[in-house]
Amino acid sequence: MRITVDSERCQGHNRCYAIAPELFDVDDLGYATATGDGAVPDDLADKARLAVANCPEHAIAIVEEA
Repeated sequence: MRITVDSERCQGHNRCYAIAPELFDVDDLGYATATGDGAVPDDLADKARLAVANCPEHAIAIVEEA
């Protein structure tokens, strides 16, 4: 599983960062980014899904990897 943040949609609410600071970072302008390459460890999958569900701009996506 991998997360991506659409920088065009992100408005800097940072709910994702509040929910899962292990998975998200905030840039100098206050917009969210995925940490590292966006890979989500198995033990943080629920937090990733919760962050997606709480993004008011629908800027976060989960990419399931085979």
